[in-house]
Amino acid sequence: MPHSQDIENREDIATVVRAFYQRAMQDPAIGPFFTEIAAIDLEEHLPVMYDFWDNLLFQTGAYRGGMMYKHIMLDRQKHLTTEHFARWLELFEAEVDSHFTGPVATDMKKRARSIIPSMQLKMRPSMLPLTERNP
Repeated sequence: MPHSQDIENREDIATVVRAFYQRAMQDPAIGPFFTEIAAIDLEEHLPVMYDFWDNLLFQTGAYRGGMMYKHIMLDRQKHLTTEHFARWLELFEAEVDSHFTGPVATDMKKRARSIIPSMQLKMRPSMLPLTERNP
């Protein structure tokens, strides 16, 4: 059952993000991306993710980029499919919902949903519409 409070600060973000990674790393569908392919050091990775979400939700300027390049390189090692993204989103939204409720929690889920199509297009530039070239 979700808490009756909304996400208010970095500590709340850390609650969601840590819980998500603990579940995701155990998940048969997406866990290997974290544990084997990227082989992330969770304690090193988590503060980066806290910065990322803190910046997205509260415009702190804490995150300094590089997310797309890392995911493109990961995709080159093992293709990230629509199903992988769907499972990531399912687990992420479940963690938000299990800890918080309110406008910022809703915004966090909305932003997570919006990241996926952007990442997919950047990983697959061939999916971008063709434009006419001027002679």
